[in-house]
Formats: sequence, structure tokens, C-alpha cells
Amino acid sequence: MTDTTHPATATFTTRDPATGRTLAAHPVHGPEDVARAVDRARAAGARWAALPAARRRAHLLAWKRTLAEELDEVAGSVAAETGKPLGDARLELLLTLEHVAWAARNAGRVLRRRRVRTGPAAANQAASVVHRPLGVVGVIGPWNYPVYTPMGSIGYALAAGNAVVFKPSEYTPATGVLLARLFDRAVPGFAGLFGVVTGAAETGAALAASGVDKLAFTGSPGTARKVMEECARSLTPFLAECGGKDAVLVTADADLGAAADAIVWGALGNAGQTCAGVERVYAVRAVHAELVDRVVERARGLRPGSGPDAAYGPMTMPGQDEVVRRHVDAAVAAGAGAPLGAVETPDGPFVAPVVLVDVPEDSPAMTEETFGPTVAINAVADVDEAVRRANASRYALGAAVFCGSRRAGAAIAARLRAGAVSVNSVLGFAAVPALPFGGSGDSGFGRIHGAEGLRAFTAPQSVTVRRFAPPVDLTSFTTAPAAKARAVALMRWLHTRR
Repeated sequence: MTDTTHPATATFTTRDPATGRTLAAHPVHGPEDVARAVDRARAAGARWAALPAARRRAHLLAWKRTLAEELDEVAGSVAAETGKPLGDARLELLLTLEHVAWAARNAGRVLRRRRVRTGPAAANQAASVVHRPLGVVGVIGPWNYPVYTPMGSIGYALAAGNAVVFKPSEYTPATGVLLARLFDRAVPGFAGLFGVVTGAAETGAALAASGVDKLAFTGSPGTARKVMEECARSLTPFLAECGGKDAVLVTADADLGAAADAIVWGALGNAGQTCAGVERVYAVRAVHAELVDRVVERARGLRPGSGPDAAYGPMTMPGQDEVVRRHVDAAVAAGAGAPLGAVETPDGPFVAPVVLVDVPEDSPAMTEETFGPTVAINAVADVDEAVRRANASRYALGAAVFCGSRRAGAAIAARLRAGAVSVNSVLGFAAVPALPFGGSGDSGFGRIHGAEGLRAFTAPQSVTVRRFAPPVDLTSFTTAPAAKARAVALMRWLHTRR
């Protein structure tokens, strides 16, 4: 919930990205507001962490059921603030429910105390490790998937026993406030456990400097560096998901119909505003022309808009259409072909599909995150060249491989630097809660989702319990030197044998 005890004096206004009409005013929370939210979270979090895992599971599943019951309200908020079609917003919520359910049901198993072998040097000890909650986790979320993406940190952090203070994007604050309100309704008695602060970059900086025990951030690499710099002042652990320039590799024996359908959806869905969406395609030359024809045929019939028949919505963030235009114009000026869309002028925030071919590899359309409804399809001599080009990016988040053989496709996937790869589909990993998600390079570091995502919001604690006195105590000044020498000789002999 938001802090209404000391309401912020300044406000900011959100607008419908499709029409520009005013949606609502929200408070700009400053450092004092953020500090109060963190204090409230820490107090509630102590009681939350003390609960048995089964009780936390029950509470989180109650929240999940409430989100499902109020799916239309939450999806409506997402659609209003992002401009995406209501059906896309509902799909985002359905994927979110899967992840909340998985985190709630598996946290106890993944994080429970487990015994570990001690080895001969510590045979008199019983050893175990347990994953303890960190305390308060700060989450800075994005606007493109304002529920699904931050919930990969929020839901998993709560399941791991932490409290959360969430700063949603300044473009989607109402959605974040609604999530917290529904949490408070489903989980009474823990006011402040899941708190929300609203505002722009200054509010995010205040959260980074607030003394939270970890900060999970989703956004651009440039902003991530600034937030991480603030976290470094207090050695606050930092998790970053910073987008991608994801590639699809298409082999000569791939099902081109399936590949084209997936490429169009992965590139144009949510107006291309997907961190792990399709931006680059490398197709073996023997099938390149046919693949391009199939992609163009499918994309040509898609139109953006705000009505129920629209394939996708507007550019949510003001000025993003200009980024798309700059990338497309630079590619064409450098000699790229444009079989679809490049000569069309964007109609306000709506950008029609763009398909580019033969784009120079040093063009911004191939090196920078475009985050729009465009896709570049380049021909390559073979799979080896496709892998080299895909891996040459400074981003390494997601990727996909389309191949006639699933086994061969998996082998190609293993050669890619991406943190998550789908074979014969795109974004298949996003619907599997047990899989970790994250990247490297300019795509960030750390993992959300799955067991790794639960452990990311804990601190492992190692415990040894002495079961009996050792025959020779090597950690005592009272042990005779001769006895220590014999023990050392024995251990040396054992290690020379194996």
C-alpha cells in the first residue's frame, strides 16, 4: 500500500499513451516518504519472516486468487496506462498468476534447510545450509509489462520471506498501487509488507539509497549503471534486467511457416516493446528469401491502434517512435532493404510494422535496442555464422532457434550466449516458472524466476554442529604437535591416493 499518513505534496500526471488524455495524478514520493515505507516494510517483514513457510504459502495463494478474481480490473489498469490491447494485458496477468503460484508453492522446498556432506577432515561435524530472507527488497519496475516483469522479483521475494517496497514506472503507477491494494485485501494484518512508492528517477534513487537489503531493477543499461552507483555507496546488493537485442536463428531445414509466425509475434507483440522480443533474425541463405516473404505476408495485415481489432497498441513512452524512426532510417541509408513499412510516417504514437533485410551489422538497428515493431532479417552462409553474429551483440538476454531437428536445435541453443533460449518457439521460457530468467553483458546480471530466483532474495547461512570430539583436534592449542603431525600425514596420504 502507499503511505497516506504523510502524503507527498508534489504530484505527477499519467496519460493515455494512445490519446494523450489525462488518467490520474499520483504523489511524488521523496526520500522521507521512501524511508517511512521501508521502515513499515521492515516492521511487517519481521513478522512475515517468522511465519512457517506453509503460512506464507497460504497467504500468497490467497493473493493469487484475489488477482485472478480481479483480473479484469488489473488488466484494465495495465491497458489504460500502457495502451496495449486488453487481451494482451489479460495474457500478461495469466502468466503472472502462474509465477506467483509457483513461487508460493515451491519456496518451502527450495529454501528449506538441507544437510551437506562434511568430508573426512570434518567427520565429527554435522553440516547444513539454509536460505534466510534478506529483509526488505526494493523493486524498481518497468512500464512495458508492469505486472509480469516486476512480479518476478516481488512475488519471489515475498515467497522467500522478505518484505517489498515497489516503485513502479512513472508511466504505470496506478497498476503498482492496485497490486498492493489487492495484496492488503488478501493478506490482512501485514500492513506495509508490500509497499508502493510513486515517482520518477528521483524516487528510484531514494529507494536505492534507503537502506533496503537488495534492489531489483528493470530498465535500460544506462539507468541501471546510475542506480547501481547509488547502491554501491552502501554496498546494497543489486539485480539488473536491462533489455536485449534478441536474435532468432533459422536453419535450412526449419519449418518456415512456424518460424515466420513466431518471428512476427515476437517482433510485433506489445508493439515490439518486449525486452526478450525478436529484433534480429539470421536465416541460412537457402531459405532467407522465402522466410522474408512469409514474414512480410503475415506482418502486412497487422495494424496498430486503440480499438478492439488492433493487433497491438501505441508506443507507451513518449519519443520512442522517434527512436524507431532513427534506427530504420539509418539502416536504409546504409543500404538495407525495406520490404515492409520503412517509408510510412508514424501516425502519432502508433508505428506500423517494419521489416528490414540485409542490414549492416554495425547499424543501430542491429546493435541498439529498438523497442519497437521492427525486425531485421539477414542472410548467413551457415549456422556457424548465425551463432557468431548472434553472440557478437553486447546484449545477451534471450534467443530462439528454428530447426528441423529438436536435438540439433538444442545443440545450437547451447552455443548461444543468451541467458534463455527457445527452440522452435519464441519466448517459450517466459511461461515456465521453474526456469531462471536473466542475461549478461548489457542485459544485466542476476536471475529471477525458478529456484534461482527464490534464492536470489535470500542469504545462505551455513551451520555446523559438533557431534563428537575428533580423535585429533587440529583447532586446539592443547593438541600435541606429534599428534597433529600424524593427522597431517594421514590426510596428505589420503589426498595423494585419490
